[in-house]
Amino acid sequence: MTAFDLKRRHIAPGLTANPLGVGCWAIGGPTVNAGHAVGWGSVEDTQSLDGLRTALEHGANFFDTADVFGHGHSERLLGQLLKEVDRESVHIASKVGWVRGTAPHPYAGPKLRHQFEQSMENLGVEYLDAYFLHTLDFGDDDYYLHVAINQMHALRDADYIKAIGMRGPHPLASDRKDAADVRSARFAKIFRLLRPDVLWTRCNPLSPPTLVDGEDLFSFTARHGVSLMLTEPLAQGLLTGKYHSGTPAVFGPGDHRRHKRWFSNPGLEIIDRGLETLRQRFGRHPQALVRVALRYSLQQADHTAVIVGFTTPEQVRENYSCLGEPLTHEELAFVDDTYGRIRNELHATGDAYRRMEVTV
Repeated sequence: MTAFDLKRRHIAPGLTANPLGVGCWAIGGPTVNAGHAVGWGSVEDTQSLDGLRTALEHGANFFDTADVFGHGHSERLLGQLLKEVDRESVHIASKVGWVRGTAPHPYAGPKLRHQFEQSMENLGVEYLDAYFLHTLDFGDDDYYLHVAINQMHALRDADYIKAIGMRGPHPLASDRKDAADVRSARFAKIFRLLRPDVLWTRCNPLSPPTLVDGEDLFSFTARHGVSLMLTEPLAQGLLTGKYHSGTPAVFGPGDHRRHKRWFSNPGLEIIDRGLETLRQRFGRHPQALVRVALRYSLQQADHTAVIVGFTTPEQVRENYSCLGEPLTHEELAFVDDTYGRIRNELHATGDAYRRMEVTV
């Protein structure tokens, strides 16, 4: 793991961006899709727009959203921001694959194209810089896989999208129940067929390592010349110290965190103990833990970018102002060891690997 220039990273052919991008999942608000909570708590649109503008002021130029985030609400908020800026000055990514509507499957027939056109309308744009397959669920026996691949390549060939993206493998993914080795082999197969320009994956220090045929995802993507977008670097706030074991948070309907065990005990107690070790080394100011977590993800590899979400302008300012100097090799080793111990304790309880809700 090495330090790098925070100003620009290569994302895809002809596409460079600030390596700390903006995730727009949370600003979609509470959402239920196919009977499952897939959103966040209530948010104020004025706060969300102010947060997007604040990110621009701090140099952000990559914004990541999806059709399922508030069922278009996140895209429409981002579309309001795009009316205020030069379209060429920012990079916009969206995703497809969770919203089925009246189709038999989200990737069935023209459904993908219909969702793409709706996203374009929501955002008020004529093209997307990157468009991602949000799930790797292509129906029984991957029935809709080739339909989705053909649609994605057609969009890129017509210059409606600049880069094809897909979700990377993840040990905690909830849309596939296969064994780890089966998921890995299947991902490698889809990767070869789709030939994506960029992958995105949920990646933070509480997550177990992601492997493809025994190779870690960082080296796999680097070897194939594919960039990697890392999401949830703050573990949805768990790595910031804002959640406490003595007073576990209560989440409302439509918030996917409502049934995630990391947000209740004993998970919170384990995380609290680990974060105390980091506080003793890096300081007790709230920004210290944010800096450590973001720097840890940003310094994983030089072909990655990190997507961090927000609900308020204050969070955006904290995310972009606390980076400071890179973590030294010694500090990275200390942080890696501390996070590793947290992961191991969570794994020992089993809480880190049980999922009661579908997540996006």
